[in-house]
Amino acid sequence: MFPQFLAQDADTVARALLGCHIVRLLDDEHTGEPIDEHTTGRVAGHAAERIVVRIVETEAYDQLDPASHTFHGKSERNRAMFGPAGHAYIYFTYGMHYCLNVTAATEGFGAGALIRAIEPVAGMEIIEQRRGRKGVDCVNGPAKLCKALDIDKSLYGHDLRLPPLSLEQAELRPGERIEVTPRIGISKATERQRRFVIAGNPYLSRR
Repeated sequence: MFPQFLAQDADTVARALLGCHIVRLLDDEHTGEPIDEHTTGRVAGHAAERIVVRIVETEAYDQLDPASHTFHGKSERNRAMFGPAGHAYIYFTYGMHYCLNVTAATEGFGAGALIRAIEPVAGMEIIEQRRGRKGVDCVNGPAKLCKALDIDKSLYGHDLRLPPLSLEQAELRPGERIEVTPRIGISKATERQRRFVIAGNPYLSRR
Protein backbone atom coordinates (compact mmCIF):
# COMPACT_ATOMS: atom_id res chain seq x y z
CA MET A 1 0.00 0.00 0.00
CA PHE A 2 1.26 3.46 -0.88
CA PRO A 3 2.00 5.61 2.23
CA GLN A 4 -0.70 8.12 3.14
CA PHE A 5 1.50 10.38 5.28
CA LEU A 6 3.56 12.04 2.54
CA ALA A 7 1.62 15.32 2.41
CA GLN A 8 2.79 16.16 5.95
CA ASP A 9 5.85 18.23 6.90
CA ALA A 10 9.30 16.96 5.92
CA ASP A 11 10.31 15.88 9.43
CA THR A 12 7.17 13.81 9.90
CA VAL A 13 7.65 12.23 6.48
CA ALA A 14 11.34 11.51 6.99
CA ARG A 15 10.58 9.75 10.27
CA ALA A 16 7.59 7.81 8.93
CA LEU A 17 9.54 6.57 5.89
CA LEU A 18 11.77 4.47 8.13
CA GLY A 19 10.89 0.83 7.60
CA CYS A 20 8.97 1.51 4.37
CA HIS A 21 9.90 -0.43 1.25
CA ILE A 22 11.23 0.73 -2.10
CA VAL A 23 10.52 -1.65 -4.97
CA ARG A 24 12.73 -1.36 -8.05
CA LEU A 25 12.02 -3.25 -11.26
CA LEU A 26 14.92 -3.50 -13.68
CA ASP A 27 14.85 -4.51 -17.31
CA ASP A 28 18.18 -6.15 -18.09
CA GLU A 29 18.22 -4.73 -21.58
CA HIS A 30 17.00 -1.24 -20.52
CA THR A 31 14.57 -1.17 -23.43
CA GLY A 32 11.85 0.80 -21.68
CA GLU A 33 9.33 -1.97 -22.29
CA PRO A 34 6.35 -2.03 -19.87
CA ILE A 35 7.03 -3.95 -16.66
CA ASP A 36 4.38 -5.69 -14.59
CA GLU A 37 4.96 -4.59 -10.99
CA HIS A 38 3.96 -8.06 -9.69
CA THR A 39 6.26 -9.99 -12.00
CA THR A 40 9.65 -11.34 -10.99
CA GLY A 41 10.36 -13.37 -14.12
CA ARG A 42 10.28 -12.47 -17.79
CA VAL A 43 8.34 -9.38 -18.82
CA ALA A 44 7.49 -8.26 -22.36
CA GLY A 45 10.08 -10.66 -23.74
CA HIS A 46 12.89 -9.39 -21.52
CA ALA A 47 14.37 -10.47 -18.19
CA ALA A 48 12.93 -8.37 -15.37
CA GLU A 49 14.69 -8.15 -12.04
CA ARG A 50 12.90 -7.15 -8.84
CA ILE A 51 14.71 -5.58 -5.90
CA VAL A 52 13.00 -4.75 -2.59
CA VAL A 53 14.73 -2.68 0.08
CA ARG A 54 13.64 -1.04 3.32
CA ILE A 55 14.51 2.52 4.26
CA VAL A 56 16.70 2.76 7.37
CA GLU A 57 18.03 6.33 7.26
CA THR A 58 16.57 9.64 6.04
CA GLU A 59 17.11 13.39 6.31
CA ALA A 60 14.45 16.12 6.20
CA TYR A 61 14.74 19.30 4.10
CA ASP A 62 12.38 22.15 3.24
CA GLN A 63 12.41 25.65 1.81
CA LEU A 64 12.78 27.29 5.23
CA ASP A 65 16.05 25.44 5.76
CA PRO A 66 19.29 27.04 4.47
CA ALA A 67 20.73 23.54 3.87
CA SER A 68 17.92 22.69 1.44
CA HIS A 69 18.06 22.90 -2.34
CA THR A 70 14.73 24.75 -2.15
CA PHE A 71 15.87 27.53 0.20
CA HIS A 72 16.33 30.08 -2.61
CA GLY A 73 13.06 29.22 -4.35
CA LYS A 74 11.91 27.14 -7.27
CA SER A 75 14.26 26.44 -10.17
CA GLU A 76 14.52 23.98 -13.03
CA ARG A 77 16.80 21.81 -10.92
CA ASN A 78 14.53 21.57 -7.86
CA ARG A 79 11.05 21.88 -9.43
CA ALA A 80 10.07 18.34 -8.39
CA MET A 81 10.42 19.31 -4.72
CA PHE A 82 7.72 21.94 -5.22
CA GLY A 83 5.37 19.45 -6.87
CA PRO A 84 3.02 16.89 -5.38
CA ALA A 85 4.11 14.73 -2.46
CA GLY A 86 5.26 11.20 -3.19
CA HIS A 87 7.40 11.85 -6.23
CA ALA A 88 11.13 11.37 -6.83
CA TYR A 89 13.44 14.35 -6.61
CA ILE A 90 16.81 13.18 -7.92
CA TYR A 91 19.90 15.36 -8.03
CA PHE A 92 23.44 14.94 -9.31
CA THR A 93 26.31 15.79 -6.98
CA TYR A 94 30.12 15.96 -7.10
CA GLY A 95 29.91 15.40 -10.85
CA MET A 96 29.43 11.67 -10.42
CA HIS A 97 26.68 10.67 -7.95
CA TYR A 98 22.87 10.65 -7.90
CA CYS A 99 20.79 11.00 -4.72
CA LEU A 100 17.11 10.16 -4.21
CA ASN A 101 14.56 12.24 -2.28
CA VAL A 102 10.86 11.61 -1.68
CA THR A 103 8.88 14.82 -2.04
CA ALA A 104 6.73 15.87 0.91
CA ALA A 105 4.23 18.48 2.17
CA THR A 106 1.74 20.38 0.03
CA GLU A 107 2.26 21.23 -3.61
CA GLY A 108 4.02 24.58 -3.97
CA PHE A 109 6.06 24.21 -0.76
CA GLY A 110 9.51 22.79 -1.46
CA ALA A 111 10.06 19.88 0.91
CA GLY A 112 11.22 16.30 0.95
CA ALA A 113 13.22 13.53 2.58
CA LEU A 114 16.61 12.37 1.38
CA ILE A 115 16.96 8.59 1.42
CA ARG A 116 20.41 8.08 2.96
CA ALA A 117 20.60 4.30 3.47
CA ILE A 118 18.60 1.15 2.76
CA GLU A 119 18.56 -2.48 3.88
CA PRO A 120 18.05 -5.14 1.19
CA VAL A 121 14.97 -7.34 1.59
CA ALA A 122 14.96 -9.15 -1.78
CA GLY A 123 17.40 -9.14 -4.67
CA MET A 124 20.66 -8.81 -2.72
CA GLU A 125 22.46 -10.87 -5.34
CA ILE A 126 21.37 -8.38 -8.02
CA ILE A 127 22.57 -5.47 -5.87
CA GLU A 128 25.95 -7.08 -5.26
CA GLN A 129 26.37 -7.82 -8.95
CA ARG A 130 25.53 -4.24 -9.87
CA ARG A 131 27.85 -2.79 -7.25
CA GLY A 132 30.73 -5.22 -7.71
CA ARG A 133 31.05 -5.68 -3.96
CA LYS A 134 29.48 -7.56 -1.08
CA GLY A 135 27.32 -6.83 1.93
CA VAL A 136 26.62 -3.59 3.77
CA ASP A 137 28.93 -1.44 1.67
CA CYS A 138 26.63 -1.86 -1.34
CA VAL A 139 23.89 0.44 -0.04
CA ASN A 140 25.00 2.30 3.11
CA GLY A 141 24.93 5.79 1.61
CA PRO A 142 22.74 7.92 -0.66
CA ALA A 143 24.95 7.62 -3.75
CA LYS A 144 25.59 3.91 -3.18
CA LEU A 145 21.90 3.07 -3.01
CA CYS A 146 21.19 4.94 -6.23
CA LYS A 147 23.89 2.94 -7.99
CA ALA A 148 22.52 -0.29 -6.53
CA LEU A 149 18.98 0.50 -7.68
CA ASP A 150 19.95 2.08 -11.02
CA ILE A 151 18.42 5.42 -10.10
CA ASP A 152 19.37 8.42 -12.22
CA LYS A 153 17.83 11.56 -13.74
CA SER A 154 15.62 9.44 -16.04
CA LEU A 155 13.41 8.93 -12.95
CA TYR A 156 13.30 12.62 -12.03
CA GLY A 157 9.77 13.55 -10.93
CA HIS A 158 8.60 9.93 -11.12
CA ASP A 159 5.35 9.15 -9.29
CA LEU A 160 6.36 6.67 -6.60
CA ARG A 161 2.97 4.98 -6.76
CA LEU A 162 4.05 3.43 -10.04
CA PRO A 163 6.69 1.00 -11.30
CA PRO A 164 9.53 0.75 -12.06
CA LEU A 165 10.32 2.62 -8.81
CA SER A 166 7.64 2.48 -6.15
CA LEU A 167 7.21 3.13 -2.45
CA GLU A 168 5.23 0.84 -0.14
CA GLN A 169 4.06 1.32 3.43
CA ALA A 170 5.73 -0.93 6.00
CA GLU A 171 6.22 -0.78 9.74
CA LEU A 172 9.25 -0.97 11.98
CA ARG A 173 10.14 -4.45 13.15
CA PRO A 174 9.54 -5.44 16.79
CA GLY A 175 12.19 -3.95 19.01
CA GLU A 176 13.34 -1.32 16.51
CA ARG A 177 13.46 2.31 17.58
CA ILE A 178 14.18 5.62 15.89
CA GLU A 179 17.00 7.99 16.76
CA VAL A 180 17.27 11.61 15.62
CA THR A 181 20.65 13.28 14.98
CA PRO A 182 22.13 16.23 13.07
CA ARG A 183 22.43 15.71 9.32
CA ILE A 184 25.60 14.59 7.55
CA GLY A 185 27.75 16.30 4.94
CA ILE A 186 26.19 19.77 5.02
CA SER A 187 27.73 23.15 5.86
CA LYS A 188 24.61 25.10 6.87
CA ALA A 189 22.11 24.48 9.67
CA THR A 190 24.41 21.73 10.89
CA GLU A 191 22.94 21.78 14.38
CA ARG A 192 19.40 20.91 13.34
CA GLN A 193 18.17 17.48 14.36
CA ARG A 194 16.73 16.34 11.03
CA ARG A 195 18.43 12.99 10.41
CA PHE A 196 16.30 9.96 11.28
CA VAL A 197 17.71 6.45 11.63
CA ILE A 198 16.66 3.00 12.77
CA ALA A 199 18.98 2.78 15.77
CA GLY A 200 21.73 0.20 15.48
CA ASN A 201 20.87 -0.90 11.94
CA PRO A 202 24.05 -2.22 10.28
CA TYR A 203 23.24 -0.50 6.97
CA LEU A 204 23.36 3.07 8.30
CA SER A 205 25.71 5.42 6.46
CA ARG A 206 27.17 6.43 9.81
CA ARG A 207 26.43 4.93 13.23
